[in-house]
This record gives sequence, C-alpha cells and structure tokens, in this order.
Amino acid sequence: MRASKVGISTGGRERGSIITGKHAAVLGSPIGHSLSPVLHRAAYQALGLADWDYEAIECDEAGLPGLLDSLGPDWAGLSLTMPLKRAVLPLLDQAETLAAEVGGANTVVFADGGRLGFNTDVPGMITALAEAGVTTVTPVLVLGAGATACAALGALHGLAVTEATVAVRNPDTAGQLLEVAGRLGIKVRLVRFNEVSEEPAWALLISTVPSGAADDYADRITAGRLSVAAVLDVIYHPWPTRLAEAAAASGAAVSGGFELLLHQAARQVELMTGQDAPVTAMREAGQAALASSSGTRSSTE
Repeated sequence: MRASKVGISTGGRERGSIITGKHAAVLGSPIGHSLSPVLHRAAYQALGLADWDYEAIECDEAGLPGLLDSLGPDWAGLSLTMPLKRAVLPLLDQAETLAAEVGGANTVVFADGGRLGFNTDVPGMITALAEAGVTTVTPVLVLGAGATACAALGALHGLAVTEATVAVRNPDTAGQLLEVAGRLGIKVRLVRFNEVSEEPAWALLISTVPSGAADDYADRITAGRLSVAAVLDVIYHPWPTRLAEAAAASGAAVSGGFELLLHQAARQVELMTGQDAPVTAMREAGQAALASSSGTRSSTE
C-alpha cells in the first residue's frame, strides 16, 4: 500500500508534471455500458491525438491494486467508477484536497512516475448546474447518501452552500456522507426518503438515486405538492426521467446526468493530455451514441 499524500492543486496538474503515456481507460464492474470511451475517443480525434487510445477494462475492488501495478509508463491515466473511486485512495501517491474531502477520486493521472488522484465529478456538477442557468441553490434537497451524493455536497460547498437537507431510506447508512459533510463544513439535516416536507420551496433538488427511485417526487411536483426551482438528476439514459419531465413541466430549470458525465470527462481529458477539452465534439459523439443505445445509465456509470 502506498502512503497517500494530499495537496495537489485543484486547478489541474502540477506545473511541470510530465506525462509520457498515451493509453487511458475507464475501470469498473460491470463496465461494458460505459459512455466514457466514446467521449474520450472523440476528444482525442478532435485534438489530433491519433496515437492515443482509450478502452473499458473490467475491474473490481479486489483486482484494482494488481491492475495498477501492471500499468507501465505508456499509460497516461484512468477513469474510475464506483466503488473504485474510494478504493483507489490508499493506492495513490498523492491526491488533491477535493478528492480527499469528498472521499473519492474518479481520475488517476500517471505523472512524474507517480499516481495522482483527482475528483472531476464535483467541478462537472458545478458546470452542469451553471449551464442549466441555476444561480440560486439554497435551500437544497439531495436525494440519496452514496458516493454521488458526497460529490454533490462537494459541488454545493464549491457554490458556498453551508446547509443541505438529505433524504435517505435509512439514516443509519449515511455515515460516510456525514463524514464528508463534516470535512466540508456543511450542516446536513437527514430526513427519511418519503417524509420530506412540502415546505419550503426548494431552490434546487439533486437526485443521486437510481432510475425510478425518485418517481414519487415527480408525482408530488406534478400534483403541486412539491415546489422546486431547479433539478439535477444524475441519470442520463433513458432521458428524460419522470423527475426531469415533471420538473420541466412545472417551469423548473433541469440538468441531467449526461451534462455531468460530459464535463467530468472533459476535465479528465485536460488532466491527462494537458490540452483544452473539445467539449462540443465530445457532446455530439455522446449524444449520437445514446441515440442508438438502450438500458439505464447514470453519471456514476
């Protein structure tokens, strides 16, 4: 096990970092459904990086240490899905402060002979909200208490939020989320999932739960029993979800998991290649792939 250190600048790779590899991949289990290869390959093509490649590799927690050890200097970086985002932390040489605070690194960059960990989910979420025109984020309601909810707290912290209500099925399972909230200085009020008050009117609702799990909230919005000004639903396929449809019909601003996935991937491209991400080309490739696919996907993959 490596001695993980914290302190990489959140602004990007450390100045002077040397990345020699041109191979990259997304790891997870299962991983065959991942949209990440489409997004990253589109970026490489648009940037003229003809000798770069990006693949999907099946890997679970048990296999992660061995896989990392097997990668040589021809590797530039990795994208990680859950639960690898947490499992990788003790295997890094250094992790940016944000990744340590939210308890997960979804990006590993191989630079200067070491493994550097970053979290691009948080800035991706902030950018997705900004693109949807969301300017007011309090009071805020978060559905779920898993890793994506922890990233949501990181995004809220970045937007200067100090209090959040989090709806969970079982408060006893929210321990890690509360630890993250403590590190970020956010006061969390836990409520049971189906016991959220109809007051106040929520400026923002962030759903991090699986497809269909937030349908009750969609029904409440449609019936006028729940008021929301903006919704971010991390599901990106099929889209729109019932929650997104209900929110849009009520006049709320809506952002989906595809925008979150797109912007976290764009940041990964920048970290690994050192070049500005071609977001438009990545968006077009991703949307084309989704138009011809089936199944349910979320930004956490």
